[in-house]
Amino acid sequence: MTAFRVHPTAEVHPAATIGEGASVWHQAQVREGAVVGPGTILGKGAYIGEHVSLGANCKVQNYSCVYPGATLEDGVFVGPEVVFTNDKYPRAINPDGSLKSESDWDLGKTLVKFGAAIGSRSVIVTGITIGRWALVAAGAVVTKDVADHSLVTGVPARHAGWVCTCARLLDDSLRCGHCGSAFEHTESGLSPVATA
Repeated sequence: MTAFRVHPTAEVHPAATIGEGASVWHQAQVREGAVVGPGTILGKGAYIGEHVSLGANCKVQNYSCVYPGATLEDGVFVGPEVVFTNDKYPRAINPDGSLKSESDWDLGKTLVKFGAAIGSRSVIVTGITIGRWALVAAGAVVTKDVADHSLVTGVPARHAGWVCTCARLLDDSLRCGHCGSAFEHTESGLSPVATA
């Protein structure tokens, strides 16, 4: 008996690693060398590229594509139809007209930190870091680093406010009206205020 679930229509490469309690649903594909952390859920049609690393308890929703070069820490949410790009200078062919191969790519690295959430149909351009508990609004195109607890919206995505760990927008006092958590500015964005 396996310690994880893989739907019969899913394709998981034998050289991929699937953590305990993970679920790989209908028509999802997990490529060679990919790591899917314990408790992580891959929705219908999700694509996890070669050597991509997903931490524990992530959710990658239907038809999202996480291409090589991406790393998701624990607890990251990826909404439906999100795309992580990975080639900084994309072309199908080289200047001489020959078909580009993997060795011709300039593979970028993308890091999504603990607890961050990425809204449906967003595009994450390679080479950036999305901070802890950050929130990317649906349809955003993220081209620059996103600070911890930052809400970014638009094309290209820009800072539009600060969010709590419960995903609610913080007021000017940096206190959450829903759960009461308080935050303070730090070099990386926001951090929770320590309570006695």
